[in-house]
Amino acid sequence: SLTPEKPQEADGIDSVVVVDNVPQVGPERLEKLKNVIHKIFSKFGKITTEFYPEADGMTKGYIFLEYASPNQALEAVKNADGYKLDKQHTFRVNLFTDFDKYMNISDEWETPEKQPFKDFGNMRHWIEDPDCRDQYSVIYEAGERTAIFSNDAKEPITVEERARWTETYVRWSPKGTYLATFHQRGIALWGGEKFKQIQRFSHQGVSLIDFSPCERYVVTFSPLMDTKEDPQAIIIWDILTGQKKRGFHCESSAHWPIFKWSHDGKFFARMTPDTLSIYETPSMGLLDKKSLKITGIKDFSWSPGDNIIAFWVPEDKDIPARVTLMQMPSRQEIRVRNLFNVVDCKLHWQKNGDYLCVKVDRTPKGTQVYGEGGVLNLFISRSRFLIIAFAWEPNGSKFAVLHGESPRINASFYHVKNNGKIEPTLICMYVHQHCCMSCVQCLYVFFSVCSMNGALAFVDTSDCTMMNIAEHYMASDVEWDPTGRYVVTSVSWWSHKVDNAYWLWTFQGRLLQKNNKDRFCQLLWRPRPPTLLSVEQIKMIKKDLKKYSKIFEQKDRLSQSKASKELVDKRRAMMEEYRRYREAALQNYHEQKSIRLELRGGVDTDELDSNVDDWEEETIEFFINEEIIPLGDL
Repeated sequence: SLTPEKPQEADGIDSVVVVDNVPQVGPERLEKLKNVIHKIFSKFGKITTEFYPEADGMTKGYIFLEYASPNQALEAVKNADGYKLDKQHTFRVNLFTDFDKYMNISDEWETPEKQPFKDFGNMRHWIEDPDCRDQYSVIYEAGERTAIFSNDAKEPITVEERARWTETYVRWSPKGTYLATFHQRGIALWGGEKFKQIQRFSHQGVSLIDFSPCERYVVTFSPLMDTKEDPQAIIIWDILTGQKKRGFHCESSAHWPIFKWSHDGKFFARMTPDTLSIYETPSMGLLDKKSLKITGIKDFSWSPGDNIIAFWVPEDKDIPARVTLMQMPSRQEIRVRNLFNVVDCKLHWQKNGDYLCVKVDRTPKGTQVYGEGGVLNLFISRSRFLIIAFAWEPNGSKFAVLHGESPRINASFYHVKNNGKIEPTLICMYVHQHCCMSCVQCLYVFFSVCSMNGALAFVDTSDCTMMNIAEHYMASDVEWDPTGRYVVTSVSWWSHKVDNAYWLWTFQGRLLQKNNKDRFCQLLWRPRPPTLLSVEQIKMIKKDLKKYSKIFEQKDRLSQSKASKELVDKRRAMMEEYRRYREAALQNYHEQKSIRLELRGGVDTDELDSNVDDWEEETIEFFINEEIIPLGDL
């Protein structure tokens, strides 16, 4: 027989669940109980059979439910176990097959086999670079080659380069620990000093991924795998173990990511019509076993600093639109703000979670900023111009907006001061810049022209100095490095088929490199993990920065002269080799003096002191030829 094992006949119990802690009722209340139970458990699939055991005219407190498929029964166990029906009854839900499994467990303890330890090397080795070089990934040759480079002012330093490393594109994890590559059969994660394969996740036709901020979970999406009975469109995986934690259905991936994570990875949430579902890790179950019913919810966003979620709902007849801040997991509403004549809202958290900006589209147009905390304040910029884009600076309370109508677009920079009331102060405004918002880094705001000429402007928002105006023709992408010291503009082969290259600039707008790559596609900087230094330690470093300024200035001079450490060491080795050769030649010269005297008939033509350094040079000119050209021939 070609079959290694004889197929076992299904006994039909793998679709049955047992529900304990069900209220014990008599015949007069049984029908009502059945209706309640059916309403709760029919959410997870089609129930084909219900059995309520009875004794002495009363139900026994446990029931049996049979679903149409085993996957539906498993979904009921995951979601309904621990469901609180009332103060006295909390359901415990188990698969019927689990009883046989646990009954057959041996009473004798068996020591688990030790699994070999896989050493992937230092997963954060790039942070230890003595010159603090950041890394970035580059895809070129139309996706055929992928390389990892270390950034250097002179030229990129190749760290790793492979052919057909990914089938589409790559993605870094939030802290830079892992590099994700895409394949038809799933996702692969790479890391360590030699970029060894860390983990694989099998998800046929995967096209999108997302990481939890803590890098413990990865979410994958495939439009090929979903079925009605078995949710496989979206899968959440445990990165360390490679275990599938849970699958979800997906109606549309137009707004990716479907799930949004809290800053610490303890919660994740998704929005469906009139519902906000919040899940907790590591169980992957609904928080408090139920979703939030929010009629008309349009968008939501987690705070980057706390487990606070912000969401907004539009107007409904005479009820105004509102923005709500809610604390998790208590679900306590911290603040609610009503808004009128609202067309659309965009939620923008400041990086540390200190402020929330609500960009409101209405007449007149305006911007609203919330300060996070127990008492929230609000300011409204009652501007009569259209706000096109908004961006916070990463580590402060400044922000930039682009406003006006094309092609006469202005850029304004504000500083928010919280003196009991949040009040933005206009720092400066650049009129008619014809620009669109691209990115904000450190205290430097970068914005570029949307048109094909690719004009670039570098602005220092500390004193509103226009540091430089430059140009990268047809630039399609802008990427700041994690420190804000460098920025890359690029022309991707995915956008344009000519002039594919990426250029490296300083934050002041000085062009350092022009890197032309055949059919260049994508460049992504490798993120850095949060610093381990405390706020006090960072303040001390800034205070004592002058002590290290001489060392930094020396390194800067070497960088500006394009003399890297490797080049200096190479020159020193060449000079040392020359000195050894010269000494050997002098020694040989002195040893051969007697032979020279013999060959010259005893005549000593060397200098009297035999010091070759005192020899005098004499130049002799020889006439070779003379060419005469008549002027008439010119």
